[in-house]
Amino acid sequence: MKGKVCLITGSSTGIGFETALALARKGATVLTVARNSEKVKQAVEDLIEESGNENIDGFDIDLSSQKYIRKRAGEIVKKYPVIDVLVNNAGTWYSRLTYTEDNIEMQFAVNHLAYFLFTQELLPSLVRSDDPRIINVASNSHFHGKMHFNDINLTKKYHGLRAYAQSKLANVLFTYEFERRKTISKLSVYCVQPGLVKTNIGLKHTVSFHGLAWKIRRLSGVTPAEGAETSIYLASSEEVRGISGKYWDKMKIKKSSKGSMMKEDAARLWLLSERLCDIDDYFEIIADETE
Repeated sequence: MKGKVCLITGSSTGIGFETALALARKGATVLTVARNSEKVKQAVEDLIEESGNENIDGFDIDLSSQKYIRKRAGEIVKKYPVIDVLVNNAGTWYSRLTYTEDNIEMQFAVNHLAYFLFTQELLPSLVRSDDPRIINVASNSHFHGKMHFNDINLTKKYHGLRAYAQSKLANVLFTYEFERRKTISKLSVYCVQPGLVKTNIGLKHTVSFHGLAWKIRRLSGVTPAEGAETSIYLASSEEVRGISGKYWDKMKIKKSSKGSMMKEDAARLWLLSERLCDIDDYFEIIADETE
C-alpha cells in the first residue's frame, strides 16, 4: 500500500481506527476522519505511534451537515488530488427521532446520505487513481430493513432499530446502484458486513433501556480489529481488484437481502438522495475525465 492514499471516516475509534491502523502499517498514507477535532488529533498521534508510519493526516468533519461535508471535502481534494481508497465507515444510532440541520432524520443522514454525498465530493480525487476503491460499511441489519419512501424520516412510527435498518439497507442499495450508474469503469465499489462488533455505537444518543440491551448484545460480538478485516482486505488485496458492486462478509462475497435486490427501489433511493443533497447529476463532477 506504499504510495496509496486511504481515507477512512469514523476512524478515531472502533472498526474505523483498526482499519486505518492496518492500512498505515501496510505503508499507506492514511487520512483519518471523525467529528470531534480533539479525537481526530488523538487518533493521528495514536496511529503514528502504533504503526510507525508518519504519513497520517486528520480531518474533523460533522457528517450530519451537508454544508460541512462539502466544505471539508473540497479542502481534502485540494490537498490530496489523488485518493486511492475511500472507506465510508462512520455510523450513528439514535433512540429518538432527531433531525439534522438539513431537516433529515439523523441515522438516514449520517449512515446513508453522508456516504452518498462524501463519495460524490471526492470523485475528482478518486478517478485520478489507477485503482480507485470505495468501501461502504453496511450491516446484516439491512436484512430487516425497508425503505419508507413516503415517510423517510419515520415521523409516524419512529424506532431506532427501524431507522438503523433502513439506513443500512440504503448502504447496499447505494452500492448496487452506483455500480449500475458509474461512468468510469475503473471505479470499484464494495459493500461490507463487519459482523456484530464490540463498539459503543449503541451507547450514544440512546435511552437507558436500549443502552443496556446493546451492552448485553455486544458481549457476543467480535473485536473491532476482527470487524475491520474485510474492509482492510478489500482496500488492499490485489485479488479483489475490479470485483465491483458486491456485498462482502468475512472476506467473501455474500448474497444480500431480497429487498436490496430491488432495482426500482435502488433507483428511487438514488433520485431521492440526489434531491436531498441538492445534486443535479451525480457523475457530472468527473464528466471531463477519461478512462
